[in-house]
Formats: sequence, C-alpha cells, structure tokens
Amino acid sequence: MEGNKELIEALNQIEKEKDISKDILLEAIENSLVAACKNHYGKADNIKVNIDRQTGAVSVYAEREVVEAVEDPVMQISLADAHMKFPKKKYEIGDIVPVEVTPKNFGRIAAQKAKQVVVQKIREEERKVLYYQYCGKEREVVTGIVQRYVGGNVSINLGKVDAVLTENEQIKGEVFRPTERIKLYVLEVKDTTKGPRITVSRTHPELVKRLFEAEVTEVKDGIVEIRSIAREAGARTKMAVSTNDLNVDPVGACVGFNGARVNAIVNELRGEKIDIINWSDDPAKLIENALSPAKVLSVDVNEEEKSAKVIVPNYQLSLAIGREGQNARLAAKLTGYKIDIKSEEQLQASEEGEEI
Repeated sequence: MEGNKELIEALNQIEKEKDISKDILLEAIENSLVAACKNHYGKADNIKVNIDRQTGAVSVYAEREVVEAVEDPVMQISLADAHMKFPKKKYEIGDIVPVEVTPKNFGRIAAQKAKQVVVQKIREEERKVLYYQYCGKEREVVTGIVQRYVGGNVSINLGKVDAVLTENEQIKGEVFRPTERIKLYVLEVKDTTKGPRITVSRTHPELVKRLFEAEVTEVKDGIVEIRSIAREAGARTKMAVSTNDLNVDPVGACVGFNGARVNAIVNELRGEKIDIINWSDDPAKLIENALSPAKVLSVDVNEEEKSAKVIVPNYQLSLAIGREGQNARLAAKLTGYKIDIKSEEQLQASEEGEEI
C-alpha cells in the first residue's frame, strides 16, 4: 500500500512537543486497525496490521497455516498455494504464512483511525502528566478556588484540575462563596479515566501542621519540630512543639511577634483556637502543659497503663476539663494518655470516703 509520510511527520512532531513515543502511537494505531479489520473479515484472530515506520505505508496480513487440504480458507492455505505465492520460500506443512489482504480504500480507514488514536493517546498522556503532577502533592497543602456546591460537596479548582471537598471533610458550619480562595490538605489523588480525582480536607490535623510549616520559617527549616497535634476542626487545636536550639523559643516562634504567625493561621481556619505548648519527654510535664491554660497541682502517671491522675485547684476544674470536656479530650489525644482530672476538693472527699 502507498505510503503516508504526513502521518509519520505528524507523529514525529507529537513526539517532540508532547514527549509521547512515536512507536507507542504507531502500535496503538496498528491495534486499532486490527479491530477495524476484524469487522471486515469477521472475528479472525490471525489478522495483523503493519505500518512502515519510515513511509507510513499500511499493510494488512492474514497469518495462515500451511496444510495439505484447506478446510478453513480464512485460517489456512494449501502447500501448493503457499509455494505458488511465495516461490522463494520453502514452506512446509504446519508453517505460518503471512498473506497480504489489505482491503481497497484502507488508506482512508487507516487515516481516520490514526487521527482517533492519536487524539485519545494525547488525552491519556496529558491525563497521566496531571495525575503525576498532583500525586506528588498528596499530604501537602494547596490553595484552591471555590467553584460551586454539588449536593453537600464543594467543587474546588486547583488550576488545571478540580478537587472534591466532601461533606465529611468540611468544618461544621463553614460556608464558602464562589471564587473564594481557601487552603486545603490533599488527602488522596486517584487516577481515573476522566483524569485525576483529588480529595481534599479542611478538617485533617495535618492541615494545621502544614500551615505552620508554611508560615513559620523555624518549622519549615526543622529548627522547631511539631511533635504532636490534636484537633477538633473548627473549634480548637492543641499542638506540642520542641527544639534542640537553646536560643530558640519554640512556642514563641510559632506564635510570632504580637501573635502575627498564629493569627494568620487562625484567620485561615476562620477563628479556630490554637493552643501551642512545649513538648516534654517527661509524661507528667507534657500532660501538665497539655492541659493549659488550666493550672495543675500534680500529675500521677502510670506509664504501663498509659493513664494519669491529675489534681487541679478547685477554681481551675472547669477550665481544665473545658467546655463539653474539650480541653481534657484534646490533652488526652495530644499526649496519648487517658487523663482523669480531679479538684483538690474532690480528692479530699474521695480520701475521706476511703478512710470511712
């Protein structure tokens, strides 16, 4: 069949511009043409299509087995016909002979199929590039533009692709306006036939951590380390920080001058309170710090059971427990200890009860 140099030149151009292998495209076109041929020849599994890599000429072959007596002319060829068609070849019974069966007007079909395959492959490759681009952003913070609500979910534009902020990953009571810019934590990037499906979150504790990494140079550089974080999204976050540099106050670094650094994050999280405390390798000290802003009189730690009994002044009990138990709950999450809080009065009453 006559050549199609335009096809080869177009594929060479695509290879340069899109970085898609010409051979991959040609193989895909050949496979597509095999399917087209099967419509012409019935479900013949012996059809092969070859595109000349230099000229673009398309040839269709039927691979037929050499037999004495032909029972299936689609799949077989007689020994006599094989010798007649290919006098220079010494075929024997059982050999496979490639017989050219290129249909008339196949060039037009080939050109159409080539165009379809090339367009599809370019889309696939561009989808792959997008997927790998955003796959590397998993567990990172991105800025997105709110597009619209789809049921309870929010569609967010991240630039070249959209993300989904599901109802479960939204902060309760938070409402967004179209075109509003918000920060989001990338939970998962999945490859799909329609492009990458990106799920993002506003409630994940790591969102707060990543925001501090972006806002606080000392955290980004590793001078200040965020050792633990506990969050009830939209209400309060507790974060424990430490440093090996004696000249750096880790809490002060995160708070910033006049609270500038922490306030920037509080504003991004629409007023969510953030408690930043000093980390300690001593569980008793860590638990005391974690119950801040409440003052603690004593902490009795059972490291085996991962539990602690905490005594606070009478007037500090409600502060230590927090509204609906929030302060105590976050302190327990932050430290990994089950915390039992009592006031001096309660302790005294229980001791008197034991004596009786």
